[in-house]
Amino acid sequence: MDRRSFLKASFAASIAASAPTLLMRAAAANPASSTSAGQPTLLRVVKRTIEVNGRDATVFGLQQKDGSHGIRIRAGERFNVLLANEAAEPTIVHWHGLTPPWPSDGVAGAPMPLLDAGAERSFDFPVALPGTNWMHAHTLQEQQLLAAPLVVADPRDDGRDEQEVVVLLHDFSFTPAGEILEKLKGGGHGDQGQATGGMKMDGMQMDGMQMPGGGAAMDLNDIEYDAYLANDRTLDDPEIISVEKGGRVRLRLINGATATAFTLDLGELQGTLVAVDGQPVEPVTGQRFPVSMGQRVDVRLELPADKRSFPVLALREGAVQRTGFILRVGDAPVAKLSPAGDQAGPVLDLDLEARLRAVSPLAERTADRRFDLALGGSMTPYQWSLVADPAITVAPGERVEVTMANKSMMAHPMHLHGHHFQVVAIDGARFSGAIRDTVLLPPGRSVTIAVDADNPGQWAFHCHHLYHMATGMMTTFAYAA
Repeated sequence: MDRRSFLKASFAASIAASAPTLLMRAAAANPASSTSAGQPTLLRVVKRTIEVNGRDATVFGLQQKDGSHGIRIRAGERFNVLLANEAAEPTIVHWHGLTPPWPSDGVAGAPMPLLDAGAERSFDFPVALPGTNWMHAHTLQEQQLLAAPLVVADPRDDGRDEQEVVVLLHDFSFTPAGEILEKLKGGGHGDQGQATGGMKMDGMQMDGMQMPGGGAAMDLNDIEYDAYLANDRTLDDPEIISVEKGGRVRLRLINGATATAFTLDLGELQGTLVAVDGQPVEPVTGQRFPVSMGQRVDVRLELPADKRSFPVLALREGAVQRTGFILRVGDAPVAKLSPAGDQAGPVLDLDLEARLRAVSPLAERTADRRFDLALGGSMTPYQWSLVADPAITVAPGERVEVTMANKSMMAHPMHLHGHHFQVVAIDGARFSGAIRDTVLLPPGRSVTIAVDADNPGQWAFHCHHLYHMATGMMTTFAYAA
């Protein structure tokens, strides 16, 4: 399978089978090729070099003309972007968290093709909701850091006495993504050729962790990476961010890792979680917040009124590796930090999810359609699946509920393109939860989401673990033609 476009054939075939008329109509209309009256922002897909573990690494980047990383706009403005592929191979970029018209979504063959090397493509659509979003390749190039923040600022925050800190997490391997995928499919550990199904902890190889209630062991990490990055840097040489003594900080943390879940660890600081996946939640105070692949958390911090440095860490799930950055007041000393901690990071669960409440929940309404979605697969053979019963087909204006049940032994962060949804049940227990676009499904658990069908298209619905998606964990949320 072509490592640059592994989704193209399968996804294009599935959407064509489900609604060929809509596919052709959307491609003909193609709002992705329109431009607004204003000058578009040039966004360049480039190759660049960073240093990882003392070695040069060639990776991708998404940069503006001045070299700045990512995009920041304001709610109520248009996403008016000219995407220029200056790399030597085709690619496509997904605007994760935005709700564009379907042809602008950024999935190969759904319906736009990959953007050829040297080619350009225009995007122009309104952005109503503020939030912390991001953009990334919808190919294996995502593993090579083809990703960047996409922040939509809230005009209501103008003049707020608050410093904004945006951090993008990633996992990194010197091994090409295609080779990682082939080793996984061949029964080897992602980039070291070791047996899958276990995790390394404190120098020991473990088969997994016991499921709640004494069930079979769950698998946590199927790839051992060379490094874990925060804004392209490891803890051997972390980013040091200057902050004010006693100041206020809004941390926008994005988990852009392809196969690694983290827990945000604020250390000695207390934080207030105010948004997940860019959407406001009722405040939750704490020092640790889970964030799975594709998810984002916004946390407000109030710094002590003294001159110190404050490490903020991202702890790899079930393992000792970690990354992070430093908040430093003035010229306060910075202690040396190891990329490996003394204890394994927490295993992500749904405890926080069950406590979250949306600031602006969906209107109370009975669902017009309900679907069951079974998440399946295994480490050996390395194959994953999504099976909908019945196939998800909706009509504009409907309220839709999807109950996802994880039958596998790995967790899956499930992402729906083109929509926001509300978490309305965990393991069948109803509640009015957070508005999201990506929700975690631990092994043996179920989550029900409610979606208002207000954006016609044949939308990707998939696990945000890149290699699970590449081996079958992807379906469509399809509007009838």
